[in-house]
Amino acid sequence: MIYSNDKVKRLLKSELVKRGISTSDLVFLLNEQGLNETQASITSKISRGTFSATFFLQCLSVIGCTKFEIEDFKSNLSLVAESSVEYKIKNDE
Repeated sequence: MIYSNDKVKRLLKSELVKRGISTSDLVFLLNEQGLNETQASITSKISRGTFSATFFLQCLSVIGCTKFEIEDFKSNLSLVAESSVEYKIKNDE
């Protein structure tokens, strides 16, 4: 599943709602950590769903979210295991 801006926006919003944290609360918490955000900038970022992964993680961190579930996450990617082959290193000596 590919995640759209809308999906990520809903994920952040749901974590805020679960904790009873408003946008103004989020602004206060972010600003306490030294980030200079306004209510208008936060509202705009969240409503568009266009924010960086850094901003997303900062928000989760300040609201106390250490774990969250990504609904219906299925990946078509295969995991690649570390090779068990030992490589010989050529010494020029």
